[in-house]
Amino acid sequence: MSPIAARHPTATTAGTASTAPTGTATESTAESATESATETVTRKPAPVRGAGFGVLLALLATVVWSGSFVAARALHDTVPPVQAAFWRWIVAILVVTPFAARATWRQRHLIRRHAGFVVLASLLGITVYNTLVNQAGLTTSAGNMGMIMAASPVVMALFERFGGARLGVRRVTGMVIACAGVLLLVGKGALPVRLGAGDLWMFAAALSFASYSALLKRRPDGLGGVVFLYATFLLGALMLLPVYVVSLATQGGFEPTTGTVGPLVHVGVLSSAVAFLAWNKAVSLVGAARAGIVYYLQPVCVALLSYALLGERLGLLGGASMALILGGVALSAAR
Repeated sequence: MSPIAARHPTATTAGTASTAPTGTATESTAESATESATETVTRKPAPVRGAGFGVLLALLATVVWSGSFVAARALHDTVPPVQAAFWRWIVAILVVTPFAARATWRQRHLIRRHAGFVVLASLLGITVYNTLVNQAGLTTSAGNMGMIMAASPVVMALFERFGGARLGVRRVTGMVIACAGVLLLVGKGALPVRLGAGDLWMFAAALSFASYSALLKRRPDGLGGVVFLYATFLLGALMLLPVYVVSLATQGGFEPTTGTVGPLVHVGVLSSAVAFLAWNKAVSLVGAARAGIVYYLQPVCVALLSYALLGERLGLLGGASMALILGGVALSAAR
């Protein structure tokens, strides 16, 4: 007896008790019951919380991540980029381990079955993204980093469009306006736009993060959010290890002081464990494109933090860029 038939004995009874001259009606009844049972077993429950909660989670991640750009800029002359990225994820792993290690071990077969997906997500979101952010922090300001990262939602929306979704004229117009604000900032108002090395590293980071966010939509069913996060942290740090060893050999280590350990703990606990969990959940609730609209607010947070903590002034050009970005966000988000 099949497992479905065992759960629904009426289907078996219908198949054996029928006295129809042919088996057609009996088989049809049994197939109908089996299909109904299969739908009952496989139907996914509706999400407990709705889009509003997802938007709040995206906002939480955006605000927290704003601090990571300030931290990356603060560490630019004391901790090599690869070493900063590596220790960030080690701190994050230590924080998440008590909550995720046991569940991750239980789901190890599911992780192994979808190893390609998990490895790619780890590479884009953990190994590459944060390392590029730290590299950008060597030669560009925290304000510029936040502004350039505002371009990542455009890439998220393009990925969604390639997947068959329609963006609409208003949303596309808003994205164009926001991109114009980013280009005005990095080009300092001049044409053609000339990008510095740090700006280029930051654009690469934005592309990596947008690709990671688009990939989250394909997270395998049954793979819990905390388990997925923990697995990507482990794999991402593991992939960084060889580069970390090379960095130690060629650049030497860094001195553990309050000015170096403090920012690393901040980005490891808040910008990694808390923000990534919130962002991943937000994308699962509202999708990468809608979460990306909230992400446009990051430049405002970064500008305020970099001014308060690092003394970086926004200036008239930066203010105009921010106005364009926020105007584009408002237009894209309007219904």
